Amino acid sequence: MGIRSFGKRLTADNLEIDSERLCERFKEYDFVNIADSQSRTRTKLAGEIKRMRIKPRSGIPAVELVINDGTGEATVIFSGRRNIPGVDHGKCIMVDGVPHRDGGRVVILNPAYTLLG
Repeated sequence: MGIRSFGKRLTADNLEIDSERLCERFKEYDFVNIADSQSRTRTKLAGEIKRMRIKPRSGIPAVELVINDGTGEATVIFSGRRNIPGVDHGKCIMVDGVPHRDGGRVVILNPAYTLLG
């Protein structure tokens, strides 16, 4: 076993542990798993914010979040915003909107949201 394969095994284990932790965290809520979400159907999804950035779209500012619930990731885009009070990395958020597939990712535009404790 080489150093590279050992490093990959350690990384995979950390990803599995993180996925299990997130699945347990959101099991108590009655939301649809990101992996099971249906396109073009109003859905409530919840997840932990993994990435957050401000990305202009056609000259209009937009906050882009990537949330993860342990089963998959979804990109949530809030158009016309530069920041969202209370939203930060590692916080949990529930979004209520209509997801669609863009390439291989789940995207939700301008959903209603609630911060979870």
